[in-house]
Amino acid sequence: MGTAPGSTFDTETLRRAVEGNTGNSLLALYADDAEIRIVDRTAQPSHPRVLHGRGDIAALLDDVYSRDMTHALGQCVVQGDRAAYSESCEYADGVRVLAESMITLRDGKIAEQIIVQAWDE
Repeated sequence: MGTAPGSTFDTETLRRAVEGNTGNSLLALYADDAEIRIVDRTAQPSHPRVLHGRGDIAALLDDVYSRDMTHALGQCVVQGDRAAYSESCEYADGVRVLAESMITLRDGKIAEQIIVQAWDE
């Protein structure tokens, strides 16, 4: 991994942030006006959950990282101002979550992100 040629987005920093114990390091990778759209079983494609700005994103990350679960960054590809990565998570009781993200970068920060996620039920 590492920094992609011509990019200021460091995938190793992303790995450490995703796999960390708090959302603070991950939050630092987002632009102030970043937007996240989440699609899953409850927020379907025609009505995704939309988060605007670092305040909304911080609340999401605080919730996610307060749970008893592990996070692992899978494959990550960076090309120019776009990146995609996989994240797998596992709760202490064995329930697994898989999320795929497509991001748009601006000045080395995440400006837009689409997350498609699924979990064991």
